[in-house]
Parts: sequence; C-alpha cells; structure tokens
Amino acid sequence: MPVAHADSQANPIYGNYYGYYSKRPFIRDPRLALLPTEFFVGKRVLDVGCNEGWVTCEIGQFRGAHQVIGVDIDDTLIRAAWKRRRTVWSLQSPESGNTCEESFPPPKRQRLLSDASTSDNERAHNYFPASCEHSYGPLPIPDRGYGTFPHNVTFRTVDWVKDKISEDHNQYDIVLGFSISKWIHLNNKDEGLREFFYRVHQCLKVGGVFVLEPQPWDTYSKARRMSETLKENAKHLQLRPDDFGEILGKLGFSHGQRLGVTGKGGFRRPVDIYLKQR
Repeated sequence: MPVAHADSQANPIYGNYYGYYSKRPFIRDPRLALLPTEFFVGKRVLDVGCNEGWVTCEIGQFRGAHQVIGVDIDDTLIRAAWKRRRTVWSLQSPESGNTCEESFPPPKRQRLLSDASTSDNERAHNYFPASCEHSYGPLPIPDRGYGTFPHNVTFRTVDWVKDKISEDHNQYDIVLGFSISKWIHLNNKDEGLREFFYRVHQCLKVGGVFVLEPQPWDTYSKARRMSETLKENAKHLQLRPDDFGEILGKLGFSHGQRLGVTGKGGFRRPVDIYLKQR
C-alpha cells in the first residue's frame, strides 16, 4: 500500500499539504455550505483526501452523519486528523452533542451566552477556548455514543485509488472529492483518474451522491513542477477537467450539477455533484 514519505511535507506531490486548512480563513467550510443537509443526515460518508480531517469532523459533528470515514495517502496527516477529532470534541459545548444544526435549536444556556457578534453555532463550536486543551489536555471521549460524534468519525491511511478498506463493502451514501482530482490525475495519469471514478461508482449506493471539486487545468502547470515523475506524467495526459462529466456519465452517473463556486484566490473553485443512477 503506497504511503507518503516524510519528505512529502517539503514536496507535497500528492497534494498532501501540511497546515492546509490553517490557510483557509473560516470556521465552517463554505464548500459544505453548498450541500443540502439531507445529503448527510443518517448517512455513510467517505471523504477522499481528507488531509487533517477538518471537513470530515465538521460533517460528523454538525451534519448528522451516521458514519464518516476520512482517507488520505499521508500517514502524518491521518495522525493529525485523529488529533483534530479529539480537539473538536474538547472545544465543543458540552450540551451541543451531535445535533443537526438546521433541525435543532441550540440549548437555552448556549443562547444566553451568545452575544451579538457571535452566532449560536460558532459559540457551540468554540465553547471552550483552545487554551483549555493546551493547559489540561483533551477531554476524554466516552465509550457510549456509536453513530454520534466523535464515534461516527474514523480515519484511514490508504491510497484509496488503488486499495480498498473494510468500510467500502457496505457502500456509501455520499463520496467527497475535494481538491484531489489534479493530484490523482498527475500521479496516476488518465488511467488512474478513470480508475478513481470507477471506484467511486462501485462504492456508492444507487442514488448516492459524488461531490467533486475539480481543479482547473491551468493549475496543473505549477503542480507538475514538484517532481520529475509528475512532469513526465503530465506530458501524456489527454483528459481535461471539462471531460470529467462525460466519463462519469458513461459509468452511470447523472449529468453533473454545479452547485456554485467558493473560495478566494487559488482556492476559488467550483463544486459539482453527480448522482449514481445505475
């Protein structure tokens, strides 16, 4: 099973940037804000290329998912994701639990503590200051609570394009592919990207949702300079991001729907969804 080596921190050839989410100035991920809550409530979710697990934990904590699995090729990032899970658990309001924010109001005590400049949800998310964990350590996670946060969040180190995990067998309701298509494409060429799309199709239930954030073709030029392998692979690429919808359609997905464009600068990208029809 390929695993990213230690030197990938300085040369993130898989898109495995360390501190990636610290560069994004928000508490909640705006890409998730484009997705209807019903996509997640009670569902099984796979987050491919989860990095340090920020999106994975947000889905498990606030979107009511029954199970969320985050996978990444970089074991250092996966270890950071487990720490992120513990940190999120330690910071949240003790009364917030694992409720779906759109369906349930915040507790009365939490509303009273909120001020005009801080929303109820932000208050619940950062109920305890980070200094509490730094000074006293993370809060213990209780044994009970399967299917609720943080028990509903799991991480795996795996090159998911090539290798299966045990959770794949039950199929997923939704698969997320945020900011990964370029890296899969450059490392595995056209054939590897097609294999990734095939794997997504095989592991989704009929009616399931594939969420894809395709990176524009013009961003490939900078990425391929990270290594000689990527530079050589890029010479042979025939597929372009505009071709992805056609490939997915042939596999049995619906015509893609663009939910919107989020982010600023180099992070400004579209978010598309595809439904598995057959």
